[in-house]
Amino acid sequence: MGPPGSGKDTQAELLARELKLVEIKSSHLIEQKFSNTDSADTIMAEQKRKYQNGGLVDSKMVEGWVLEAITAASAAGKGIISNGWPRRIQEAAIEMATVEKHYGKENIKVVSITLNEDETVKRNSKRRVCQANGHPIWDTQENEGITTCPEDGSPIITRADDTPETIKKRYQVYLSETAPILDFLTQKGYNVITIDGEHPIEDVHRSILNKLW
Repeated sequence: MGPPGSGKDTQAELLARELKLVEIKSSHLIEQKFSNTDSADTIMAEQKRKYQNGGLVDSKMVEGWVLEAITAASAAGKGIISNGWPRRIQEAAIEMATVEKHYGKENIKVVSITLNEDETVKRNSKRRVCQANGHPIWDTQENEGITTCPEDGSPIITRADDTPETIKKRYQVYLSETAPILDFLTQKGYNVITIDGEHPIEDVHRSILNKLW
């Protein structure tokens, strides 16, 4: 968990590869659903508009998609790493209970990556992802100037919702609606780990690994 630009996507992807986990990414689930939306579906169209303007998609919709993904991973005998969920305390109560049922409370780790608002705007304003699967294209020297994703060959794009105004709105939404989940999970006895996200990618990754066990 963490505010926009804190590196959730990057760190989740690194951990998924290293620990051989299934990554369940709420934004990926949302974008998949929106890409397959019938133009006549006014409810989904409204949710898509809200999402593109920095708001949160209807919690019950996302909750259903997430629970479906958790169950599928568990049935396949795979561990999971979550990314972008839960987003509200009400969702946390239901979704974490489902994760606990499938994997056991003692095996759940909650990683909170911190980042200030100025750095959030700075990072997200120049963030790039691949068009096909949303792979993060890290802001490194070796990635400078590349136009296709090294993972799947699809074009590299800048997200339409990564404007300074929208980024600031997403940051405030995170603070007011998502960050309180951390206190909730701590009170429920989950192992919550706090990581400073303002360091280089490799250092953040190493810090997470060092604190997981």
